[in-house]
Order: sequence, then structure tokens, then C-alpha cells
Amino acid sequence: MQFQRDVPSLWLWRSLSLLLLLGLGFSQTPSYRDAVLRAVDDFNQQSLDTNLYRLLDLDPEPQGDEDPDTPKSVRFRVKETVCGKAERQLPEQCAFKEQGVVKQCMGAVTLNPAADSFDISCNEPGAQPFRFKKISRLAGLLRKGGEKIGEKLKKIGQKIKNFFSETCTSARVVGLPWPVSGFLK
Repeated sequence: MQFQRDVPSLWLWRSLSLLLLLGLGFSQTPSYRDAVLRAVDDFNQQSLDTNLYRLLDLDPEPQGDEDPDTPKSVRFRVKETVCGKAERQLPEQCAFKEQGVVKQCMGAVTLNPAADSFDISCNEPGAQPFRFKKISRLAGLLRKGGEKIGEKLKKIGQKIKNFFSETCTSARVVGLPWPVSGFLK
């Protein structure tokens, strides 16, 4: 009798485990805010300033295309923190610097981290904008691969051209009839 009571609980345990594993398999697309935070991290890496910047505020996500690979326009502000870059601290753990510099940023981000790309420019009032871009490594690899394929196709085309020109020359020397030599031109 004990076994009969344990069977439903075993079935329930296995079902819940399966649902949990299935839930882990479907990863969520990062949020609009997560994409902006990745852009702020990259801004901190590329900036020449000695202190880290942290997200101060963010305009609402624009409505429209739900595709995570489609760039979305963003507007946000970052503010200088008390943490120096050398400290290797997460910006979210740093307090804002009193009288710290505030920069207005705008541009575009993608939500998909695999296609992680953004084109953002940030500036403080009255200053020249600081523009930074990030395009995923995959895009760079695809571009280089395309260039190499293009070079190879060009070489193959040249070899084909050389082959037919040599064949035409050989056909004329041998004295093949007109249609054959004309076809090979």
C-alpha cells in the first residue's frame, strides 16, 4: 500500500522536474534595459574618463518591432560615479559622484546578445559627442569571410578567363574551323 501512495508523488515530482528543465531551455530575450546596460558597460570601456559612469535614467522602450535582432532607438543619461575604472567595480555598485558629469546618450541597440550591436553617441551639454559602436564578433567574422570568398571567386574567374583565352589561342594555331574558334572567344 505504501508503494501506491508513492507512485502519484513520484509522477508529480518527475512532471515538475520536466517542466522546470523545459523552462530553463527557453531562454528569455534580455530586456530593453539590459541592452542599454550592456551599452553603458561598453561606453565605460571605450571612454577616456577615469571614473565609471552609471545609468541615471532611461526613456521608455519604443513600441513596434518585437524582433530582438532589430535595432531599437534609445535615449538615456549616464552620470559619473565615485568608482575609478582601475577598481574594476560594477557601475551599479558605485554611488553617483556629487557634482559628477551627466551625459546624454542616444542611438540604437539590439536586444539579442548574440547579435549584440549598438551605435550610441553620448555628450555632456556644450561638448563634442563621444560616439561608440559595437558590432558583434560574428558580424566581423562574416564580413571577413565574405571578403575572402570574394577574393577566391575573383581568382577562379581569372583562371577561367585565362583557360578560355589559352584555348582560343590553341584553336587558332591548330586551325580549327570557324564555329569552334568563334565559340571559344
